[in-house]
Amino acid sequence: MSNLMSLRLAAREIFNEALRAVFPEDAVRRAVQLNGPLLEIGNLRFDVGDRPVYSVAIGKAALPMALALEDQLGQRLAAGIIAGPVASQLQGRVIATMLLKLYERWRWYEGGHPLPTKASLAAAEATFALLERANEEAALVIFLVSGGGSAMIEWPVAEAITLADLSVANQVLVNCGATISEINAVRRACSAIKGGKLAARAPACDQVTLIVSDVPLGEEAAVASGPTLFPPRDAPVAREVIARYGLRPRLPETIIRAIETANEAPESKGSKVREHLVLLNNHTALEAAAAGARRRGFVAEIAMEIADQPIADGCGELLNRLTSLRADHDDTPRAVCLISGGEFACPVRGDGIGGRNLETALRLASAAQFDMVALCAGTDGIDGASPAAGALIDRTTMDRARSIGIDATDFLQRSDSYSFFVALGDAITTGPTGTNVRDVRILLAEPQ
Repeated sequence: MSNLMSLRLAAREIFNEALRAVFPEDAVRRAVQLNGPLLEIGNLRFDVGDRPVYSVAIGKAALPMALALEDQLGQRLAAGIIAGPVASQLQGRVIATMLLKLYERWRWYEGGHPLPTKASLAAAEATFALLERANEEAALVIFLVSGGGSAMIEWPVAEAITLADLSVANQVLVNCGATISEINAVRRACSAIKGGKLAARAPACDQVTLIVSDVPLGEEAAVASGPTLFPPRDAPVAREVIARYGLRPRLPETIIRAIETANEAPESKGSKVREHLVLLNNHTALEAAAAGARRRGFVAEIAMEIADQPIADGCGELLNRLTSLRADHDDTPRAVCLISGGEFACPVRGDGIGGRNLETALRLASAAQFDMVALCAGTDGIDGASPAAGALIDRTTMDRARSIGIDATDFLQRSDSYSFFVALGDAITTGPTGTNVRDVRILLAEPQ
């Protein structure tokens, strides 16, 4: 077996280990323990002997998180709402027989993604009703929040804002090159859900939010645009974001009016519990990948600082860091592994099919100069507008492309990296994974 083939196989195995480390159902089961009437959530304790417990699960990991909570609480759970992915997209460990246990206490809404749909609005209405009931009973509410929830549950802050307006605004925001914090600043201004506004509907309830995070470390208030967490005081201002990216002419007038008159919901005061716990994040996946690489004999290093740069800058830094890592260990026969995560900023330039991981892989392939392999993929299994999680490249990628007459530059200019890798057979297709902790990039190289 060639060295490149061995590296390619290792990259896939390491990525699979990273995915297994961020299964949300396992994390919920570890965090939530019921001992008689005592419910333990992390370091918190609640007597639920005579107290109802409700739950709202939001985002790409909503269903497995809800399944795990159902397993842990059983009859102690009064009712719950799931705003999650479309059922037909669910694969692997989430199967129909597992869903049957949810029907007694849960209502499931197939919210939209990446854009909100009528089902997203229906999920919001149902959640409002559930929280009103919970508030009347001074219940405990457990929110299960994961990435993707920004679109899966939504309600406009003003009656004049239509679903079409929200969809246009979201499409403009995700394609303009803004950071997730900047995008969420605009989303909050238009929403009656985001920025803690959902949780504010149940002021008489103790509330615990369990988070599977798809945002940078310490920015958990941005997950699903923070339906239960108030934004930090230094969060971007929506008006400044639309000015910075020249978005005013591209956004509906109803959205502009909401932004110009936006006021963040006041943070609730009082003695009620308002706690959150991050169960999984990008660092969890990166550490698991590094451990998997070391078990396979690689010299492994995590480049935490290469995370959210503009994509061209990030790719350059990855290649420079990999070159340095090889040089630093030129006295050993062991291959090296560089791991990074986050989400490179990747504006859409054309009408092709792609995503930031596919484009990262294509840029790395174009610049590869020695025996190396790179796997770039999203932990949610969906990269941009493509059906792939990402792609796998090596130093032969560009030669193979030229041999079948395809030009990488053309595909980059049209944001069509998915089509490029489909032609080569190097797209990575996992299907939706049921988790979402940002991207993982694994670069492997033979010693010098």
